[in-house]
Amino acid sequence: MIPELLVISFMVFMIMWAAPGDFLDQYRMDPSISPAFLEALAKEYGLDKPPLVQYGIWLKNLIKGDLGYSFYYRRPVADMIWERVFATLILSFVSFITSWTLGIILGVFSALRKYSFWDKFLTVVAFSGIGIPGFFLSLLLLYWAAKTGWFPIGGMVSVGHPQMSTWEKFKDILWHLALPTIALGFGGFAGLMRYMRGSLLDVLNEDYVMFARAKGLPEKLVIYKHAMRNAINPMITFLGYSISGFLGGGVIIETIFAWPGMGRLVYQALIQQDIYVVMASAVISAVMLVIGNLVADILLALVDPRVRLE
Repeated sequence: MIPELLVISFMVFMIMWAAPGDFLDQYRMDPSISPAFLEALAKEYGLDKPPLVQYGIWLKNLIKGDLGYSFYYRRPVADMIWERVFATLILSFVSFITSWTLGIILGVFSALRKYSFWDKFLTVVAFSGIGIPGFFLSLLLLYWAAKTGWFPIGGMVSVGHPQMSTWEKFKDILWHLALPTIALGFGGFAGLMRYMRGSLLDVLNEDYVMFARAKGLPEKLVIYKHAMRNAINPMITFLGYSISGFLGGGVIIETIFAWPGMGRLVYQALIQQDIYVVMASAVISAVMLVIGNLVADILLALVDPRVRLE
């Protein structure tokens, strides 16, 4: 895990450093700002040092638990992430639960009714979800919300949210969550449903499933005990990659819906070349990816005795 995180962080740092210009470019465009002031800022932010030295200083501080200091916001990066992590987590978690629940259930339903009307209908829905870009779906939903007024067109809460009761606050957040959840989860749900369908169909053609049916076992027992236990294994592998996106959110979707999460923060940091905010996001995503793969390996060992180690 440690070498992987080092390689990822180093690559992200070098890519950010290799991009044209730096954070101080926005000041250089102002002729009223003196070169001495720019030089003082570069020294304050450490931008006057070679890139490898900058990376070494950042890595040393990271080991101490310091994620760095934002050039643009002039605040510790950890404080900024902590303020926005709840918004991104709630959007990612609701989208994750919705897409995985519907994807697996409808994938099994579609496989058990192969070539029926419902299978063909769900196939059209799935390929629509895979084919429509998330940003375009977000714009369509935003336009629809603006025309109908059924859903808010942006933000996480209403203007009068602080004066609401606890139950009203909960409903208000759910109301604002509806459209971003659809936009963020529709593509993932479509892919999961198709993959679950294909995996289950492959397993249903295996010899041991035919043998279980030949023994006269009930169809539900054959499907849910014998076939599903093997068909679900590839899905568990995907689970690890899905967990890695929990704190990343949908950068474009959060921006379109004005959702105050980490996605918008990282997007703004990229535009401003606020390097330490980007680095913190990259490290968090890498850690989540490694943890997700570990969780997937553990779950795979629990559901499939063939991969257990003595």
